[in-house]
Amino acid sequence: MTDSAATDTAVVRSTTEKGPRVWQGLLIAAVLLAVGQALLPPGLIRPPDWAILPFADWINAAFYYAQNELGLMQVTRAFAGGVEWSLDVTGNLLYGRNRWPRIGPIPWSTVAVTAGMLGYALGGWRLAALAGGTFVWIAVMGQWRWSMETFSVIVVAAPVSVFIGLCMGTLAWRSKTAERIINPILNIAQSLPHFAYMIPVVVFIGLGPKAGAVVTIIFSVPPMIRMTLLGLRKVPEEVVEAGKMSGATRWQLLTRVRLPTARTEILIGVNQVIMQCLAMVVLASFIGMPGLGQRLLQLLQALRIGPSVEIGITIVLLAVTLDRLSRAWAMRQPAHPEPGESWASRNRLWLIWAGLVAAAFGLAQLVPYFHEDERSQALSIAPPIDAGVNWFIGFVSPVTDWIRRVLVVWVLIPFRDAILWLPYTTVLAAVAALGWAVGGWRSALVCVGFILPIALSGWWDRAMITVYTVLAAVTLAGIIGFPLGIWGAGTGRRAAVVRLVCETMQTFPRFIYMIPVVMLFGVSDVAVLAAVMVFATVPIVRYTIEGLDSVPPETVEAAEMSGATRRQVLGNVRLPLAMPTILVGFNQSIMFALFMVIIAAFIGTQDLGQEMQRALSATDVGKGLVLGLAVAFLGLMADHLLMRWAERLRQAQRL
Repeated sequence: MTDSAATDTAVVRSTTEKGPRVWQGLLIAAVLLAVGQALLPPGLIRPPDWAILPFADWINAAFYYAQNELGLMQVTRAFAGGVEWSLDVTGNLLYGRNRWPRIGPIPWSTVAVTAGMLGYALGGWRLAALAGGTFVWIAVMGQWRWSMETFSVIVVAAPVSVFIGLCMGTLAWRSKTAERIINPILNIAQSLPHFAYMIPVVVFIGLGPKAGAVVTIIFSVPPMIRMTLLGLRKVPEEVVEAGKMSGATRWQLLTRVRLPTARTEILIGVNQVIMQCLAMVVLASFIGMPGLGQRLLQLLQALRIGPSVEIGITIVLLAVTLDRLSRAWAMRQPAHPEPGESWASRNRLWLIWAGLVAAAFGLAQLVPYFHEDERSQALSIAPPIDAGVNWFIGFVSPVTDWIRRVLVVWVLIPFRDAILWLPYTTVLAAVAALGWAVGGWRSALVCVGFILPIALSGWWDRAMITVYTVLAAVTLAGIIGFPLGIWGAGTGRRAAVVRLVCETMQTFPRFIYMIPVVMLFGVSDVAVLAAVMVFATVPIVRYTIEGLDSVPPETVEAAEMSGATRRQVLGNVRLPLAMPTILVGFNQSIMFALFMVIIAAFIGTQDLGQEMQRALSATDVGKGLVLGLAVAFLGLMADHLLMRWAERLRQAQRL
C-alpha cells in the first residue's frame, strides 16, 4: 500500500471510528441552537452589526487604487481598444458594420456554404447539413444581423481565450509555484456566477460590444488552462525521450512534441472555450452587448413567446453547431497524403469550397436576397407558435395554476421561512457537523471557512434564500433525474439516447431554459424553480448512467450467479459501486443550480442574484464581487463535501 493510500485509509478509519462522537455532538448543538433560539441573544441568531465586515468597501478601495494609482485603467483601455478594432473588422465582414476594411458584408449564402463545407470536412454529410442549415435558417428567418453581432464576438473572443489559456496552462505545467497560484484562482473563477465577471469590466471598460467581448474572454479562459495542463501532463515520457534523442531543444520539445501529442485534450479545451463564449455573449446583453441575447432578453421581458421561441431556436442551433464542429475537430486525427498524390487530390476539399464560394458570390450578385436578408422578406413561425402556446396555456392552465399554488403555499414558502428561521449559528454548527462526518476536522474547518465570510458580509438572509432555491431545485432534480438515469442505464440503446439528449441540453445557453417556464408559469418563484430544476437534472441523469455503466460486468455476473434478482443487483451491487460517480453528478447539479438561480433573477427573485443585478446596474464592484464570492463559496463548500464523501466511498470499496 502506498503512503497516500495508507493516509486516506487512516482518514477514513479515523472519521468512522472517532468522528461520530464529534460530528453528532455538533449536530446536537445545531438542533439545540435552533430549538432554543428564543433564549439566545440576538447576536447568535443573526450576526450583530459590529461583526459585519466592510468587504465591499475594501474591494472598492483596492479597485480604486489599481484604477487610478497603478494605471490599470490605461492598460485595460488599451486592451479593450485592440479588442474593439478586431470587433470592427469582424463586424464589417459579417454584417456590414461601417468600419475598416469596408468590404463587407460577406453574403450570407457564402457563409452558409463555408459552414457546410467545414462540417463536411470534419464530420461528413450530417454535420454539413447541420452547419450549413443553421446559417440558412438564420438568414431565412431574418435574424442575420443579430446572429452575426453575436458570432462576430465569438470569432474574436475564442482565439484570444485559447491563446491566453494555452500560455497560462503551459506556465502552470512548467512551474509548480505557478500551478499552486493558478489552481485556487481557477476554482473560484469557475464557481463565480456570470454577473460577477461583468461588474469589474463595466468599471474599467464601460458598456457595449467591447465590454461584452472582454468579459467573454475572461470568462472562457479557465477551461482552456485546465485542459492544457491536463494534456501536457498526459504526454508519455517515451515520446519526450524520443524527441530528446533526436536533438530537439526545450522549445522544440514543447512546440513539436508535447503540444502536438496533447492535441486531443487541447482541442477539447477549445470546444469548451467556444461554448463558454456563446453562453457569456448571450448574457452580456445585460451590459449592452447587441445580438441574439439582447433581443431575447427584450422579448422575454415583454412576454412575447412566439418571437422568443424563434430566437431561442437560433441560439440552440448555433450552440449545437459550434459544439459538434469543435468536437469533431478535437476527435479528428491528422491525415497525411499518400506519396505521389497530386496537388489537386490533396486539396480537393479546398477546391470544392472555392468553387462553391465563387458560385455563391455570383448568385448573391444576381439575386440580392442571397446577399443580405431583409426583415420584410423574412419568414416567421411566431404567429402559429403564439396561437399554439395560447391554446396550450389555456388547456394546461388549471394544472399549472394548481401546481404553482400548491408549490408556493405548501412547499416553497414554508421551506423558505424554515431556512430563514434558522439562526446562523445553527447553520454553522450543522455545516461543521457535515464536514466532520465526511472528512474529519480539516473538512469541518474548510466548510466553516466557506460559510462564515457569508455571515460576516451582511448578506446572510439573501444567501439563505439562494440556498433554499438551490436545495429545492436539486431535490426535485434528484427525484426526477435519479430514476431517469437508472432507467437509461437499463440497456445500451437507452443509455446512448439519454446521453445524446443530456449532451445536447448541456450545450444550450442558460437563457434558453427561461422560455418554456415563463410560458407555463409566468414571472414567479415557481418559474425560477422550474428553470433551475430542468437545468440541474441533466448532470444527475448523465452521471447516474455513467456510474451504473462503469460497474465491472464480472461483479454483476457474480451477484446474479449468487441468485440475486435484478432489483437486488441494482440496490445492493450496482448503486453502491456507482455512488461515487453519482455524487459527482449531484455536485455538478448544485453548481448548475447556483449559476441558474443567479441568471433567473431577472424574472423575479429575492436572492443574491437580484442584488447582483442591482450591483451591475450601479457598477458597484465591491458589492458585486462580495455577492459573487458568496455564491462561489456556497458552491465550493458543496463541492468539498460531496467530493470528500465520494472519496470516502471509493476508499471503503478498496478496503
